[in-house]
Amino acid sequence: MKRIAVGAVIAVYMTVFSFSLWTYQHPVLTSSDQSKLLPTRVKQIRSATSTNDLKSWVAQAKQRQETVSVAGMQHSQGGQTYLPDTTVLDMTDYDRILAYTPDKHRITVQSGITWAEIQERIQPDGLAVQVMQSQNIFTVGGALSVNVHGRDIRYGSLLDTVDSFRLLKADGTVVHVSRNENADLFRLVPGGYGLFGIILDVTLKLTDDEWYTEQTVALDYHDYPAYFRQHVLGDADVRMHIGRISVAPDGFFKEMYVTNYHKAERTVPIEEEPLKQETIIALPKALLGLSRYSDFGKNKLWSFQKSYFLKQSGTYESRNNVMRSDSAFMEYISPGRTELLQEYFVPVDSFVSYIDQLRTILTTDELNVLNITIRYVEQDRTAALSYAKQDMFALVWLINTETDPASINETKRIVQKLIDATLEHQGSYYLPYYPFATRDQFTAAYPNAAAFKAAKQRQDPKGLFMNQFYLDYLK
Repeated sequence: MKRIAVGAVIAVYMTVFSFSLWTYQHPVLTSSDQSKLLPTRVKQIRSATSTNDLKSWVAQAKQRQETVSVAGMQHSQGGQTYLPDTTVLDMTDYDRILAYTPDKHRITVQSGITWAEIQERIQPDGLAVQVMQSQNIFTVGGALSVNVHGRDIRYGSLLDTVDSFRLLKADGTVVHVSRNENADLFRLVPGGYGLFGIILDVTLKLTDDEWYTEQTVALDYHDYPAYFRQHVLGDADVRMHIGRISVAPDGFFKEMYVTNYHKAERTVPIEEEPLKQETIIALPKALLGLSRYSDFGKNKLWSFQKSYFLKQSGTYESRNNVMRSDSAFMEYISPGRTELLQEYFVPVDSFVSYIDQLRTILTTDELNVLNITIRYVEQDRTAALSYAKQDMFALVWLINTETDPASINETKRIVQKLIDATLEHQGSYYLPYYPFATRDQFTAAYPNAAAFKAAKQRQDPKGLFMNQFYLDYLK
């Protein structure tokens, strides 16, 4: 009996040891976005450094009938960069500058490079990027995959500033894509969320770095559309623009302030202006933290922000530095809570009635909105999944929520009401963020979705490039 007992113990020990060794050698890999709400077990994560590796991995996945998802900084929150049991290709080390011709205002970069790295290379030559996100920490490939827009009112989306790019397709071929070559892919890949292949490298059109003076103006929301047409679009010297509307109880969805960046002349050579680095400003971060949990904090944060930016009027800043917003505010870690982005687009002339409807909704339904910034996006007729079917104001929301299922479902219910209001005003919503929208809302906002899906099935009939976004809204 003792021998049997000892043998059983040894057998159990060996089983546990073997399982532990297998687990060590085969760790469970999960992928998620920055919100951490959708952690997903994936098959493997491969870090790309060469085109040959990417070609080989695509060929292997095709042979094995597996799926591939493409990831950059993973700030897209709707499962655009992963799928259960997929191979995730991490592009962040695929980040070389391949060609740079300052006299022609062109740069060709691998898709994993960040905007910050591009700025560091071109700033000494007095050049700047035309369009990018409000932070420079993102990859070019990721930015093109979601077709970002920015603060510059003289350009539309990022696609407007792209000369060409190369794409590794599902069949293993590499094609050159531009407005004249493979023009169908030029419409499908930007804003196509990695579903048509791997963006290998991109040739971007650059612009001159410029001196700007800031001008911040406080106004009532009723006056914003007319003010914007006259003093922003109507002034050729205004190159960049951003607005903010109050989500604080005092002035809730009524008070606004806007900041315009006017082209300015200055004797200091702009090439000598250093790129500003990340700064952690204790007071606004503390006020932001307080605003997450109290109306008092929201009022104090709004008062501080408005006062601060009004005092900044008249200061000089380079274009490159205007585009280097502090990303430290994006870093939020709290047990049981997370922060989500949402973005809605409405025609300029619908702004006032739209804001009135939003105020009505949020007076009835409680949503912890921390900030809303407003940008302008020109009509985009090129991208298949265009969010700007006419000239639009873009409202970017930062929402704080608890992460338990009941809280997420309540946030979902309210967000769907906000999307309905947006659609009623002939607007649309941005796709990279957490997938609260229903399929009917998606179809209403993106009437070209059926044609997009048909093109996906033609280009990639086996579904090699796949992600959760496609399954949620297009399958």
